[in-house]
Order: sequence, then structure tokens, then C-alpha cells
Amino acid sequence: MTKINIRGVEHYYQFTEAKSSDSSQPVLVFIHGWLLSYQYWTPLISQLTQKYSCLTYDLKGFGESKLPLCLTDNNLSFNLHSYALDLQELLTTLNIKKAWLIGHSLGGSIALWGADICNNIVEGVICVNAGGGIYLKEEFETFRKAGENLVKFRPQWFLNIPFFDLIFARMMVKKPLQIKWGKQRLKDFLYADEKAAIGSLLESTTESEVHYLPQIVARLAQPVYFIAGKQDKIMEAQYVKHLASFHHLFDHDQENVYCLEECGHFAMLEQTTLVHDYTLKIIEKYQTNICEDKMLG
Repeated sequence: MTKINIRGVEHYYQFTEAKSSDSSQPVLVFIHGWLLSYQYWTPLISQLTQKYSCLTYDLKGFGESKLPLCLTDNNLSFNLHSYALDLQELLTTLNIKKAWLIGHSLGGSIALWGADICNNIVEGVICVNAGGGIYLKEEFETFRKAGENLVKFRPQWFLNIPFFDLIFARMMVKKPLQIKWGKQRLKDFLYADEKAAIGSLLESTTESEVHYLPQIVARLAQPVYFIAGKQDKIMEAQYVKHLASFHHLFDHDQENVYCLEECGHFAMLEQTTLVHDYTLKIIEKYQTNICEDKMLG
């Protein structure tokens, strides 16, 4: 286990060197979603490291990035900007000069913020099951309250009840995941820090935050792509396309959106091979362009 202190919190991270020796390639940085951890990226990373070095980490308050007891509520923030600042310091501390950010769900929003404040490092963004930009007051209030109650009333004995991992293996996906992922999701759900879980939910879903995300997408000069699941009930494809539409690449026949068949909210697990193929296709397109520009220059 590798840990690094980022803005007062010990963050768990995992850096996997590419099997190839091309140091000119960007590092792929993976950011997980709400109530999750870095674990869900491992099948995808195992394929991508044939060519690219990969960095993944646990957001503060989730997975192995535990909040220290000495921190008080007054000096903690769990909004998207704060998580993006954590990312910025992580990239700087690890001396990463070139990166593509790949974020799932909430991690996709953090990736967009990260690309905005780290535009000298981040060459592009891929959002997986991430979208938004539309604020529906009643729906959001219901969602926020339900999420807050879900976190507040988590009995730890759930972990010892056999059928609960089956439930978590079936939630939010088109087809059931392997049981090991149900167990992992249950574990991450139960052990996420309450302040971080509720804070990140409430602070990322305010009306101002929801409406600000399209503004970020619109001003990003870097390429931004979106991968959606056609059967995703958490972040429906229409909302993914809505956020994608603010980026200049969308004007070219929506070429920055990939909608996956037989896929719910966990594309990197449900359709690992397709996500891998699209990731390579996207990144290598721009790596080729960079090489051609250098030759012409």
C-alpha cells in the first residue's frame, strides 16, 4: 500500500508502470465515483498498462484514504473544487507532467474540474457514466435526502449478511456483476467516511454546482469524451449527451459521446473491453496528432 499526504489527508494511490518503455506517453489517471474506491478500475488498468502508465487513488474519505481524527469540520471541504485541488497536488507531488483523466460518475465531474485547474498537465478527459448540467429541483431534493439517509443509517452488520453482496452485485447494472464486486461495493459503501460521503453528495449537487459544470466543459480546450451506458438509470444517456453538448467536439456529429449497449452505471466493469478500446482510440488519436505536429514543426 502506497500513501501520500495531500492537503492534510493520507491518500492511498497505486501507480502502475507501462510495460512499454515510451516515456513520451501521458499517464492515465483514474478517479472513482461516490461511495466507491480505486478497485473498480483494476480490470481496465490491467489491459491499458500494456502501453500506458496508470495512476489511480482513493478520494479523501473513501476507500483507504481515511480522514484523520484531528481534522475538524471547519477545515474540511468535499466539493468538486476541493477534490480537484487534491488531484492537482497529487499530480504535482508525483511529478506527472502529462496526463489524461478518466473519471467515473462523481469522478467524471472531478476530472472536468481537474482539467480546468491543471490545464498545463491534463491533455484530455474521458468521463465514464458521468454527465449532468440540468437541475431539476424536486428530483434533486429527493435524491439528496435519500442519499443522506442512506449514508446515515448504514448498519455495519450488513457486511456479514450473505445476500447483501448479491444485492450490490445487481444494483445499477444491466447484468449482475461478479460476486467479488458485490462484496467490494458493499464494503466501500459501509466504510466510506460519513462526513465525506454526505459532504460530497450535498456539495456537488447544489443548483449552482450543477449549472457550473457545463461552463467548465464549454471552456475546456482539451478534448473531452463521454462514455455512457444505454441502460444506465443513475446517469441516463440523455444527460450525458447534454453535458457533452457544451464541448466543441460535440458539434462534429456528437463524436465525443460513445453509448454502450448492455451497460448500466458501471461501464468499466460491465463492458471492460469496449471501454478499453474506446479509451485507446481516443487517446491515440491525439497522440498521433501531437507527433505529426512535432514533425511539421
